[in-house]
Amino acid sequence: MINQERLWHRIMALSKIGRQPSGGITRLSFSTEERQAKDLIISYMKEAGLSVREDAVGNLIGKKTGKNPEAPIVLTGSHVDSVYNGGNFDGPLGVIAAVEALQTMAEQEIVLEHSIEVVAFTDEEGARFSFGMMGSRGMAGTLKIEDLHNNTDVDGITIAEAMGKAGFNPDKIGQAVRHKDELKAYVELHIEQGKLLENADLSVGVVTGIAGPLWKKFIIEGEAGHAGTTPMTLRHDALTAAAQIIQIIETEAAQTGSTVGTVGQLQLTPGGINIIPGRVEFTLDLRDIDETVRDRVEQAITSKSHQICEERQLTLTIEEFQRIPPVACSPIVQDAAKKACEKLGFGILTLPSGAGHDGMQLAELCDIGMIFARSKDGISHTPAEWSSKEDCANATNVLYHTLIQLAE
Repeated sequence: MINQERLWHRIMALSKIGRQPSGGITRLSFSTEERQAKDLIISYMKEAGLSVREDAVGNLIGKKTGKNPEAPIVLTGSHVDSVYNGGNFDGPLGVIAAVEALQTMAEQEIVLEHSIEVVAFTDEEGARFSFGMMGSRGMAGTLKIEDLHNNTDVDGITIAEAMGKAGFNPDKIGQAVRHKDELKAYVELHIEQGKLLENADLSVGVVTGIAGPLWKKFIIEGEAGHAGTTPMTLRHDALTAAAQIIQIIETEAAQTGSTVGTVGQLQLTPGGINIIPGRVEFTLDLRDIDETVRDRVEQAITSKSHQICEERQLTLTIEEFQRIPPVACSPIVQDAAKKACEKLGFGILTLPSGAGHDGMQLAELCDIGMIFARSKDGISHTPAEWSSKEDCANATNVLYHTLIQLAE
């Protein structure tokens, strides 16, 4: 069994880095705070007896060598970067739990056939550059040099520039790429960020698949006008069309029972209290674990949106930011996690992940899977994010036994 007190102490110690006056955490990629967080994780990795390195995109990797160094490696981990004013557990739990699992193995003198590596991925959240999962993309070989030059933060600093300031050479990102014959499996422990485990009164769940996010921007252009002198019948109001489309997004997503659609950003121009909006921009985040279902909802939303704008004599432009396919979790990893739950006497609940995770990027390289720890009230990405000491320990014990099975 893992050391619950040591696990909790490390989670709490890491939570002090990047803490805001609100109590939330801000640790952006290639920032001083992220560097401090990774340095703390390095100290934990070394204490666990792991050999430590950082790859060309900044992924922090700690390795426990197995009996057969030539055998494919089992990966585990998560990330330590955060959203703005985020929580203490999203990401850090998976990294610290993985280190704890390997330290427990060392203390129990357990040496397995396969080597195991703990990875703290760079920039999973994408909060600084609006370009997430950078480290796992780099490892999977899907990160492109143009991605590093075309994405900037609010100060206009490109990813490439930030990497350079942090001591990394953007031109060498290819050195981070891993290949299929190197890896056996990837398993990540993460907080649920939902209420299914809480409603079932269970500490731990086994993830069946990860929903694929589709991000788009809708731009509606009409005609600005005086609010008092323009009759309702002569208006070309971009905002009223946007309101109709947003309602369609909610309706179409709700009909499937599995799709979720969110409008998270909205801007209108000119923005005066007495001016008819002539231009509206809003974003759409559309997700489902079934790509066919997600794409069908997308097509319905797109078709009806164009129809609304045509009827109102408005111009509609839809830009696509990213389209990530959903990923099914491997039966091999799921079975290992289920057996771990049974061994520990925990009930088994299988559930999907609505949030994206680094494992999505690694699915072409190896079997991937996830273990969820219960989240209080399902709250995440805020200072109120919380998982109890007992739930963190229970989930880490499941990870520990899952890793032993995968690396045997």
